[in-house]
Amino acid sequence: MREKLKQSKRIVVKVGTSTLTYENGRLNLKCIERMAWVLSDLVNQGKEVVLVTSGAIGVGAARLAFSERPKEMKKKQAAAAVGQAVLIQIYQNFFKEYNQAIAQILLTKEEIQNEERKNNTLNTLHTLLNLGIVPIINANDTISTYEIEFSDNDNLSAMVAEMVEADLLILLTDIDGLYDKDPRIHTNAKRISYISEVTEQIHKMAGQKGSKFSVGGMATKVQAAEVCQKAGVNMVVAAGDEPTIIHKIIDGEDVGTFFEGKKK
Repeated sequence: MREKLKQSKRIVVKVGTSTLTYENGRLNLKCIERMAWVLSDLVNQGKEVVLVTSGAIGVGAARLAFSERPKEMKKKQAAAAVGQAVLIQIYQNFFKEYNQAIAQILLTKEEIQNEERKNNTLNTLHTLLNLGIVPIINANDTISTYEIEFSDNDNLSAMVAEMVEADLLILLTDIDGLYDKDPRIHTNAKRISYISEVTEQIHKMAGQKGSKFSVGGMATKVQAAEVCQKAGVNMVVAAGDEPTIIHKIIDGEDVGTFFEGKKK
């Protein structure tokens, strides 16, 4: 079933806070640099790439010397404002090394739910992709209040993949796929390689969130998989500590958990 992933032309990659940062909330620069190299290489191959990134609040919280992710909304928004500026500057520096242009797009739920604004967003995304530019998307946490609009960027990335009619969504996280039980607790946990349909049993297998600077857990990734399957988008959840795993996924190797997209 993974052979079909080799034909993926339009790819959305989502990278989470737990992958982008260390436990103390500071940026993992090595990971971001490798991410820039891999995604630039995909563009060189003729593929269209969209990057959905988390991390603004986590990075901002660390820059503001908060001991953990803030809970008060005003502090979340302040952390997002500080962190987003840092994050996009880092991305810009690393992508520039590979002569790859990027663009920043910050979304609220209005760009998803309002038809006119959704069309305007799509026009921008399609133009950027046609020009060979990598759009870097994040929730606009600086002004939004609905967690902070999307509750996490897993669901946001699934919505983006559906909007742009992507062939493949890759969710990079701090665990190498969905397991039948939490592998951090149960040593006999087994990775599930392939899921044809998200069922209630699959939902029950999802664990809790990881680092204190992150929001989403495996549960939100399963929710994202439901969106993708209904939209006909293939989705893979995999460990993001080494971004070259993206190449392995597209080459059809048995890594992570593959949720097959149904026909629309």
